[in-house]
Order: sequence, then C-alpha cells, then structure tokens
Amino acid sequence: MRKQLGAIMLLLMTIFIGFGIIIPVLPEIVSPFHLNMMLMLYSAVSFLMSPFWGGLSDRIGRRPVLLLGLSGFAVSFLLLGLAGDRLWLMYVSRILGGLFSGAATSCAVAYVADITTEENRTKGMGLVGMSIGLGFIFGPAVGGLLTGFGLSVPFYVASALSFVTLLLAAARLKESLPASKRRDVKKRASRWTAFSGSLKYLYILSFFVTFTLAGMEGTLQYFEAIKFGAGPMDIGIMFLVSGIVGAAIQGGVVRRLVKPGDEPKVIAIGLVLSSIGFFLILLSSSLLTATLYLTVFGAGNALIRPCVLSLISQKTKVGQGVATGLNSSMDSLGRIAGPLMGMGAYHLNIHLPFAIGGTLCLAAIMLLMTFRAADRQSKQASAAG
Repeated sequence: MRKQLGAIMLLLMTIFIGFGIIIPVLPEIVSPFHLNMMLMLYSAVSFLMSPFWGGLSDRIGRRPVLLLGLSGFAVSFLLLGLAGDRLWLMYVSRILGGLFSGAATSCAVAYVADITTEENRTKGMGLVGMSIGLGFIFGPAVGGLLTGFGLSVPFYVASALSFVTLLLAAARLKESLPASKRRDVKKRASRWTAFSGSLKYLYILSFFVTFTLAGMEGTLQYFEAIKFGAGPMDIGIMFLVSGIVGAAIQGGVVRRLVKPGDEPKVIAIGLVLSSIGFFLILLSSSLLTATLYLTVFGAGNALIRPCVLSLISQKTKVGQGVATGLNSSMDSLGRIAGPLMGMGAYHLNIHLPFAIGGTLCLAAIMLLMTFRAADRQSKQASAAG
C-alpha cells in the first residue's frame, strides 16, 4: 500500500504543480478578464466531466482512467507553452486541462479510498491533501521563478512533469478496484446518487471552500500589487511559504493526530482559521505580512479538505469513484463561480472579495452543524430500523 500511496501522491502533486504554475504567470500574459475566463472554462469542463470520469472508473477500474487523465493533462500544458500570443490556443489548452484533470484527480482520490480502511482513511486523505499542498507549494514558486527564463518555460516544465508521472504511473500503479466490485457498482451507481442524505451538506461545504479560495486566487496578485507592489516572484514566495505550512499540517497534524470521529471538529477549526486569514489579508502592507496572513488562511484550508474527503469516502453509499467525482465536480463549480464573484466584487471594492470569503467561511460552519444533525438522525433511524 505504501508504494501505491507514494505513486498517487506524486501524481496529485504533479497535477497541482501544473495548476499552481499558472497562478503567477498568466496575469503577466493576459488581462484579468481573460485570466478569469480561462479559470472558469477550465473549471466548467471539469465540473461537467468529473462525475463521468468517477463513474467510469467504478465500471472499468481506476488505472486506465488515471493514465488517460495524465496524458490529456500533459498535452494541455504543452499547448499552453506553444500558444505564444495566440489567445484562442490558450483557451483550447485550458478546456483540455479541465477535461482531463477531473479524470486524474477524482480517480486518484477514489484509488486512495479503495486501498485504505475506514480506520486509516483520514490518514490517507491527509496524505492526499499534503500532496495537493506540495503541488501548490512548488507550482506558484516554480512558475514565478521560471518566468525569468521566459513566460512559456513554466508551461513546458509542467507538461514534462506530467509526461514523466504518466510513465511512472504506467510502470508502478496497479489496479485498486477488483472486477467483482466493479460489477457490483455498475448495477447500482448513477451519476448524482451521491448527492443525498447528510452528505449533500458536505458537498455544498466543499463548494463554498473552493468558491472562496478561487475568488481569492483570481484577485490576490492584483490586490497585493496595489498594497505593496507585488509581482510574480512575490506571489510565488507567498504561496511557497503558505503551502509548506499547509503540507506540514496535512502530513503531520491530520495524518497523525486526527482520529476517526474527530473530523467535524477539525473542519470547524479550519473554517475559523480560514476566515481569520481572509480578514487579515486586508491588512497586508508588505511581502512579510501578506505571506503571514496567506499562511493563516492556508493552515485553515489544510485542515478542512482531507477531513471532508475522509467523511465523504467513509459515509458514501455509492461507488468511491462516483462520490469523489461528485466532490471534484463541486470543487470545479466553486472554481467557476469563485472568479466571477472575486472579480465582480474586486471592481466594486478591492477589499470586498476577501471580506466575502471570510464571512462565507464562518457561515459554512452552519452547513457543518446541519450535516452532523442529519448524520445523527440517519444513524438513529438505522438503529431503530
């Protein structure tokens, strides 16, 4: 299992390095309008396709879908590097990236759910979160640093990393879903059956977490440029430090200290920390303070995601691919709506996206409380039945 987890961690880290690379680079190439349109298109395609990829992996297995996703993801970044000043090719690249990223991410999470038990599921999801966090550490940092060699260089590096990861996954990653379980799932799983009962509140919570994050990502560089003259290198440093702290939390605190049943409490702490981080960002006055405040936000986010994923994978009544595909779809929906909210609010007042994000993180605690109440009622009904 350790070798399989290692391969999945590398796969996820590569995907999110690729996603993170564009954060400090694209604002130097395109206008805020086109930046957010590309982010939204990427996420819209991923939103539509993630449940499909998850359901397909429940029927034919995780490995072929993962390999297909990595192949398409690598090609998408190659096209982005080749685009130059051709705006239409940048859009094509982002559409392809959204199409295939859902295949890789939703199946990778389902793969971890396949090979872990309920007792160590949260630990496994902590490693998933740490891998994603490491991707966000290296992605913006690499993107910011490599712009010194040319604005297209970071995209070629992301493509090469994806191709290398594809070869490693093809050589080392074994199928995690036995044929018997595939047949069972094929009979009963459908695309949106996961969105039911108490779990629907967790899926909505996932949406709000990503919605606020995407709104921040789409405006942070423009905001900090006004506050203290931040450039791509500064944004790379900010995400580097924040990502290191987030990965340490997910690989240490979540993986080692969070026990089954503790997840809701940890999610609540994460939501409060994220809210504090959003409001602190408004006070940014230098690279040091901006980095510190983004790190507070990142620490909260690091506590939320693996615990939400763990609860979904523990409590789902459908195939893991369908459940994680739907969660990935809700993340994508947040990445569609988040930039719209972020830029719309930013044009009204540059402080507004962060104030909205902080307020929504606090409001999301109500969703968590509703989930816990509905889950208790479901358990009582099952016991009575």
